Amino acid sequence: SRGRAGPQGKKIVPGLLCLGHIPPRFRPRHVRNLLSVHGEVGRIFLQPEERFVRRRKKKAGAKAKNYTEGWVEFRDKRVAKLVAASLHNTPMGTRRRSRFHYDLGNIKYLHRFKWPHLSERLAYERQVRHQRLRAEISQAKRETNFYLRSVETSQRFARRAAAAPAGEEEKSWGFVQRPTEEEIQLRKAGGGGRRLRGQLARAQEIQLKSQTSRSLLAKIFNAADTASERAPGGPELQ
Repeated sequence: SRGRAGPQGKKIVPGLLCLGHIPPRFRPRHVRNLLSVHGEVGRIFLQPEERFVRRRKKKAGAKAKNYTEGWVEFRDKRVAKLVAASLHNTPMGTRRRSRFHYDLGNIKYLHRFKWPHLSERLAYERQVRHQRLRAEISQAKRETNFYLRSVETSQRFARRAAAAPAGEEEKSWGFVQRPTEEEIQLRKAGGGGRRLRGQLARAQEIQLKSQTSRSLLAKIFNAADTASERAPGGPELQ
């Protein structure tokens, strides 16, 4: 523990290692057997897989409980540093026939990180996971209630349509159109509305006459061009 004196009178401070990779079926006893040969090992904690991952594997037929990462406490942090430097990226199985021989360890020393810090972090992650789960449940409830209300509304409209007489016409809705610029000018004119209406009528008549004149001139000139093209033996220009 912290504060215990060593053989030379120095205080022994515990150190913490992080195991970033845990092979399948690698248990805490395997961790202790692997690391205890290098020094005195204290507490060990391995993080289990997420519940939905475990449930999916269980459906597939795998009943073994696996872990994703772990933490190991050494009584002396100097030993923990040496272990992290010597065993990092080395086979986790000491014997060649071991199933963990081809799994390389990802071991790191956590500077100034103590076991109470790990407990606080795990408690925080557990709280975040519970909050996320509650939010997902609330969202699912809202979606379910909205779906049920939509179904009830559609059923109510269907019953109302079935109960209505066969010859009954549906209600029609009328909307008032906004007045045009000409109508606004006529309203502003008041008593002089007749004069304004007469001016508008004359302007429309003049426009119609101009369009008629253009079409008549176009017909005349088109007919003249066609006659000149059809006339034979015209004078040749030199």
